[in-house]
Amino acid sequence: MKLTIIRTILITAAIAAALALAACSNGADHAGMPTGHNSAGDFNPADVMFAQGMIPHHQQAIDMSDMILAKDGVHPDVTALAEQIKAAQQPEIDTMSRWLTTWGRDMDPGVGDGGGHHGGEGGIMTEEQMRQLDKANARDGQRLFLEGMIQHHQGAIEMAEKEIDEGKNPEAIDLAKQIAESQQQEIETMQALLTEI
Repeated sequence: MKLTIIRTILITAAIAAALALAACSNGADHAGMPTGHNSAGDFNPADVMFAQGMIPHHQQAIDMSDMILAKDGVHPDVTALAEQIKAAQQPEIDTMSRWLTTWGRDMDPGVGDGGGHHGGEGGIMTEEQMRQLDKANARDGQRLFLEGMIQHHQGAIEMAEKEIDEGKNPEAIDLAKQIAESQQQEIETMQALLTEI
């Protein structure tokens, strides 16, 4: 069954994300040598922008996941995906928040829009789209969730690729690579789910 394969992919991706996050936070580089204080060391404006932009972006994904998890009758694979997104993205928010504190930068880039994103930019859902998702029944809601999260993930991947190209901090670049890889896998899972539900 395709859904069994999808569930296996979700579990595998969750384990891979957890292992990557553990590797990111254990203070070792790719050669296994201690990295010291990279997060307190070299960074540039692209690193700061990445963290400031990705934190609210991730937070909205968690909010979307909470909305779909609150509904009864949602397909179990959609529920599993929402749980996976929450499990992966909250620790990443915590990590990026610590970086900004260490770098002496605010969480908010200070442009007056609550985190540097307007609805639609970077795949961010508009307030109206969030209301529709919140009010929808399980059947309509799961489709709105999948369609919205695909767009949301595509925006996150673009942000991550910009960090990979322009960032300086090794830990931030490593996290950006992890985000790009894991969220592309989740996009493929969600596209498959849309054909099943």
